[in-house]
Amino acid sequence: MAGRHIAFLRRHEVERLLQLGKGELDRLLEEDEDFPAGSEGYLSQFDEALGKEPHWRWDGGSVYVWAARSSRFRERGAVLLDPSLDTRAVAPGKWLGFQPTSHGPAMDWETDLGVVRILHTTRFGAACAMAEELAEDAGPQGVITVCALYGDIGFSGPALIAADTAQPHLEYEAQWGLVTRLVGQPLPWWPSALRRSDVISQWSPGAPVTLAEVLPDEKETTLRRAATVRWPDDAAKTALVDLANSLRNRNIGSLDLEIRIFGEHGAHPHGDPLLIAARHRTEGYPLPRTDDHDVLAAGWCTIASSQLFEAYEPMEIGMHYAADLLPFGPHTEVRSRGPAARRWGQQLTPCTPTALHAVLADDAQDVTFYTDRTTGIPVIRKGSSRDSTWVFLAPLRIPDPDAQLKSVILEDTVWIRTTDGRIHPGPCTVGEHLWWGPGGGDRPTEAAWVISQLMDDLSTQVSLDDHWHHAPAGLR
Repeated sequence: MAGRHIAFLRRHEVERLLQLGKGELDRLLEEDEDFPAGSEGYLSQFDEALGKEPHWRWDGGSVYVWAARSSRFRERGAVLLDPSLDTRAVAPGKWLGFQPTSHGPAMDWETDLGVVRILHTTRFGAACAMAEELAEDAGPQGVITVCALYGDIGFSGPALIAADTAQPHLEYEAQWGLVTRLVGQPLPWWPSALRRSDVISQWSPGAPVTLAEVLPDEKETTLRRAATVRWPDDAAKTALVDLANSLRNRNIGSLDLEIRIFGEHGAHPHGDPLLIAARHRTEGYPLPRTDDHDVLAAGWCTIASSQLFEAYEPMEIGMHYAADLLPFGPHTEVRSRGPAARRWGQQLTPCTPTALHAVLADDAQDVTFYTDRTTGIPVIRKGSSRDSTWVFLAPLRIPDPDAQLKSVILEDTVWIRTTDGRIHPGPCTVGEHLWWGPGGGDRPTEAAWVISQLMDDLSTQVSLDDHWHHAPAGLR
């Protein structure tokens, strides 16, 4: 979602915008309760030391909107917010053609007000940037207003952000329905995945709906490129291709939903009609998926334990979209200076980093790598020895059939001490961790239910389902 670019105006800039004389702004502030409220600007410590007073500033877009809706300053306000446009007759506009711009694909429309350019992008600040460019060089069309997509639905159709070339730095919200009335015909609209110049340039009034391919995004491209690497087994390639296909199918599903939402709004009594100008090709979709969970899990284990450079990026993607296929729980961080964490650290084995270690390390500089031989979880320590943090993926189970639960320690997470003298982070599920620290923590019933299960069988794969119901009263 793009949002509106906010430009703050100082007193002299507001006076210049509204063409006010000396003292007129003060009278306006006193007499008009609808005038946008100002705020004190930021004052640096240096200016404070010099005894300077903070200056007042106003949201320029709000002042510009207020001006358009006032009778006195209407001609100095936002072009598309002039109240007279709602009642006066307007001659049908004319399509002037596709415009490939540096800010996104655009269509120019000649209207009663002048040429309106619609940028088919949700890029933040696009309307403002395009209007500033046209203010310096209007070109043959003489565009007066630029509209860009906000990314959401407004009252009458897709929400728009507008910027006039007369005041290009001031953005405001405009109505799709008004622009539709100005051009005299339903406006074309493209779903975000097909909002490309090669697709949009094919449209003209009366043209059929374009059938276009949904292009692979960066994640899908990364996965398919990694699938060409020579892996130790075929399972890794299968897992990578399966997730790539899943992401493409998901993107197409999102596109279909987007079309349905915006299309239904256009058919609503309060909405203005819009033309769905493009849809995705349906031949060959959805892309095939692999049903064998064991093969996929084996593939992601191969990638996670790999030391190949090419394994890092797909592992990063897999952590977000295929976490349920890894034999580990969620990302967990604990302070290393706690007694339980220190003792656990003594059990860890230094190791050569794998792809999973690299993902856990992220961009940290001072990092050492470990593995917990009992649970198999990857562990890193980041930071100096005095102020370091253990970062790891929580275990799903404690595979120690000869030991039993001896005690529990609550220190940043739930620690399990066993009868054989070892200590482990408490096991949990793929999507649930056991955080326990200053300032809050997880619900006590979660820890209570896990502890109850471990008392019966230390090596069990725990469940957190209905923990509020199962947790024994004495442990809550």
